[in-house]
Amino acid sequence: MSKPSFFRPCIDAMEGYVPGAQPRGRTYIKLNANENPYPPSPAVITALREAAGDSLRLYPDAVATTLRERIAALHGLVPEQVLVGNGSDDLLTMILRSFVGAGDRVVAPRPTYPLYEVLVAIQGGTMHWVDFPEDFSLPPELATAGGKVTFVANPNSPSGTWVEPEAIAELAGRLDGVLVIDEAYVDFADGDCLGLLGRFANVMVLRSFSKSYSLAGVRLGYALASAEIVRGLAKVKDSYNVNRFAVAAGVAALDDREHMLANVARIRGERSRLTEALASLGLAVYPSHANFVAARCTSPSAKAVGAALAERGILIRTFGDPRLEDWVRITVGTPQHNDLVLAEIKHLVEGETP
Repeated sequence: MSKPSFFRPCIDAMEGYVPGAQPRGRTYIKLNANENPYPPSPAVITALREAAGDSLRLYPDAVATTLRERIAALHGLVPEQVLVGNGSDDLLTMILRSFVGAGDRVVAPRPTYPLYEVLVAIQGGTMHWVDFPEDFSLPPELATAGGKVTFVANPNSPSGTWVEPEAIAELAGRLDGVLVIDEAYVDFADGDCLGLLGRFANVMVLRSFSKSYSLAGVRLGYALASAEIVRGLAKVKDSYNVNRFAVAAGVAALDDREHMLANVARIRGERSRLTEALASLGLAVYPSHANFVAARCTSPSAKAVGAALAERGILIRTFGDPRLEDWVRITVGTPQHNDLVLAEIKHLVEGETP
């Protein structure tokens, strides 16, 4: 006789999100989680040391006022248009808590960030996927799918591809629900969708400190939207969702954007080199606007390449989704890391023993 479940049916039925492997017990070159290979600004380290004082016994500012002011000034907005979260994932949770109930539909093109589906399931909502075409342009069906929320990651993950803002503007104008433009990787691209905030009341833009600012370990992100939407989202956030260290790190990182931009330039240069080298080995490489490169690999298979590289101490991302079974995704590392991964893939593709 089976024991009764204490969980809601939607929790019993769902699968949890599985992030990139974080192995222990061995030193790996980690090119599987889109982490920045370079450290954050030295000003961040100084700010964290200063934050580790007597004030830790006190709760942080519940709405991260200083950080919101810095973010607003950076983007030409007012602080009332900024909401800060414990990573972008925290903001995604707030969005779905606010707009999606049991049976409500959420729409996104796929393949994309799979956490969207997990968070929708937690709300008891329905995830409606629309397949990307081969060129990763926006599927027209997104506009007519009836989503209370529609997600578009731009640049997209895991493909790294980019959709021009005007194409997203056309989508925003046709939607009745909220359009969330997830720009976690946008600092590695040639543009952004911030201009849509003043044109469409239903548009939100998400940003992250994890990728370009090298602060994945801090967990910090922010949402930009109308003041009305931000007020509503703030009702459902955790009381003190961003800690003192995260706020200090975020402010210091924004005060030294030159450091971030220099790292981004290095990564973009290596991204081009990695793309060209993989293509020369016969892999079909997607044009990337992020800090990673996605490619199709069939001989040997993507799984075989991933497993062989892991044995040699290099982690890249492969996927369990059948639609992505021949994909590998490689985070752009340092020049030395990229040289190593390219050499190993060359051996595997050419059937040599390294």
